[in-house]
Amino acid sequence: MLNRIREDIATVFAKDPAARGLVEVLTCYPGLHATWLHRVASWFWRHGLHLPGRLVSHVNRFLTGIEIHPGAQIGRRFFIDHGMGVVIGETAEVGDDVLIYKGVVLGGTSLNKGKRHPTIGDGVVIGSNAVVLGPIEVGARSRIGSGAVVIKPVPEDSTAVGVPARVVRGPHVEPERVLAHAQLPDPFGEAYGSLAARIAELEQQLWALTEELKDEEPAGRQPLRRRS
Repeated sequence: MLNRIREDIATVFAKDPAARGLVEVLTCYPGLHATWLHRVASWFWRHGLHLPGRLVSHVNRFLTGIEIHPGAQIGRRFFIDHGMGVVIGETAEVGDDVLIYKGVVLGGTSLNKGKRHPTIGDGVVIGSNAVVLGPIEVGARSRIGSGAVVIKPVPEDSTAVGVPARVVRGPHVEPERVLAHAQLPDPFGEAYGSLAARIAELEQQLWALTEELKDEEPAGRQPLRRRS
């Protein structure tokens, strides 16, 4: 247990450059507190003590603004940065070395009692206010852009952005660029840009055709008039 606590603290220093000291991390990081309280709630839940588990989870939500169902499975070196509004559902499974930001929802889309929440692979980064819905899988080392709504599986080493989210890139991302959400591709912007360029091209062709027809019109020819 002590080794896990040390590992959690080291994870904060590794994933948040704003962390300056041990006392600050222990007292000012609700994402860390939420992880620790979830482990207590999860222990109760796994041992059939569902009500105590839910009560600890509720206290966790009250203290940190982060709601993690005690039935959710959370891996090692998990870190929630600026965690207000994070919701992780009962059947969600989160791998090791996952980083998520405020407002992230790992939600369900079914009233069935079975698996209804996402499975998040190792090393995934989920940006602020992103929503991942349903029993889908987000592959290892993938990135979910801020504000994305993911309703379909995301392959490993991929980037998903947009509403609904689209997978736009699959190559490996260097560790120093994993948080560079401003550099994520914009498939909708690219599509609109291509459409605008095509419209401009067609307008140019239409203008050229109109000028050509004017040049070919016989001199002195009067335009046709509609009969009354």
